[in-house]
Amino acid sequence: MEELERAQTRLDHIRTVVPILSALRTISLGSWQVSLKQRPSVQRYGGRLTAMLSLLVPHLPSGRRARRVKSQEPGRVVALVVGSERGLVGRFNVAVVERAEQYLAEQEAMGVQVELVALGTRVRRIFQRRQRPLAWADTLSITGLPPYRLAFDLTRRWLVRYEQHELDAVDLVYNTYHGMGRYETTVARLIPPRLPKGQNSPSEPWPPPIIETDPLRLYTRVVEQWAAVSLYKLLLESAAAEHSTRYQLMESATQNADRLIEELTLVVQAARRHAITQEMQELAAGAGLIGPR
Repeated sequence: MEELERAQTRLDHIRTVVPILSALRTISLGSWQVSLKQRPSVQRYGGRLTAMLSLLVPHLPSGRRARRVKSQEPGRVVALVVGSERGLVGRFNVAVVERAEQYLAEQEAMGVQVELVALGTRVRRIFQRRQRPLAWADTLSITGLPPYRLAFDLTRRWLVRYEQHELDAVDLVYNTYHGMGRYETTVARLIPPRLPKGQNSPSEPWPPPIIETDPLRLYTRVVEQWAAVSLYKLLLESAAAEHSTRYQLMESATQNADRLIEELTLVVQAARRHAITQEMQELAAGAGLIGPR
């Protein structure tokens, strides 16, 4: 009877967990697929912005086409580490923090001043446990994708500081998507943006574009959008890697739970048959139908 009770208790607990695993798997699958579907449209929008920048560059005042400032002082860099808001993603957050630690060591060896910031509660907690101070941290959506507004606000703030010579670069440390449950921790430079240099005169469009506003102001606004789209594309990469990893883990956990339910069901059934047989034997012995063993 003791074995039956233990097996029945385990079976009840696993059956309680299965709907939770199924719900997490469904949410992760939906977020994963949405992030993949958004990537082509974001890529197309970025391509249109790039084409606009190519047309605007020849109309900019000389000396304002690019900021080229060299300083003898150590560089000032903002490093954004992108993780996840929830757990159940294996080494997803640990891997990105370890790559960030390696990046920080490399920058410190070169005398670069790094301002460390983070997106995602999980990476923030890991940094806190490792006593690595953060200049700033923010949360991500628990069930959805990062909003475009977040990317726009961050890049606009960084571009203002870049133009004011308060920082020299912005780097991202994140997990890039390589298929279901597969990702690679990557470091990418966001600022200064790698903008198009403009088109040569033989390939200029005809008729030439009509620019009815200040080319420099228009160029500045397009650069803001272009940088925001670039950051948003990287955030989508991280989100796709995160949710695909969680989906794979939840799928494996669901399969393991189903296997355990089958095994424990057989154990419970066998224990019940044994208990019924033993009870029948006791009743038969009490009625004198069989002799004591």
